[in-house]
Amino acid sequence: MESMKKLLKPKPTAQEQLREWQRRLRQECRNIERQIRDVQREEKNVQKAIKEAAKRNDMGSAKSLAKEIVRSRRTVNRLHENRAQLNSISMHLGESVATARTVGHLSKSAEVMKLVNGLMRAPEVAMTIQELGKEMTKAGVIEEMVNDAVDMALDSEDMEEEIEEEVDKVLAAIAGETVAQLPDAVRKERLKQPAQQAEAAPEALAEGVDDDEELDAIRARLARVRS
Repeated sequence: MESMKKLLKPKPTAQEQLREWQRRLRQECRNIERQIRDVQREEKNVQKAIKEAAKRNDMGSAKSLAKEIVRSRRTVNRLHENRAQLNSISMHLGESVATARTVGHLSKSAEVMKLVNGLMRAPEVAMTIQELGKEMTKAGVIEEMVNDAVDMALDSEDMEEEIEEEVDKVLAAIAGETVAQLPDAVRKERLKQPAQQAEAAPEALAEGVDDDEELDAIRARLARVRS
């Protein structure tokens, strides 16, 4: 019976289909904006923890948390880009519908195709974009999507290398005065601690911290709002 209803249900017009796609795109934009606010709010807690760790001369924990901030800021930048791309898709779809009024059907859009394929690599919106992409393919707006999962993995490796280069800059910006007051030899030794040590031995990094459980909780919250 349900199958029969679907068959008898009138096919949506180009404008109706567009409005539905744009509604879902706007919802994704709102979700992204909320996630950006969550990440930025949690970053303030991490900045405070970094300053406290620097005061205790615990540069291991400070560096570990600084790395989380670098990752979070990259996440925010990526989210802003994702939102801009979603808005671009909505704009190009509007242009497609305007053309459809003349030719009587939705035409393929190379720009929408490019944007959809790009957003397939964004974990925050990939599921919604995949669903929309299938509908747009069926409607003739784009061709079959391509998933560049391998490229995304390579990008992640490059990102890790760049993150390492930015950590000391974040430390200097957030706890610059405290770090600068350390003896030069001690400061250099603490700041060059390898990231592998921070990841492989979190207990060692937390040594000397009055409330290491609180720091762990901060890291966990920041990771959660980034995901």
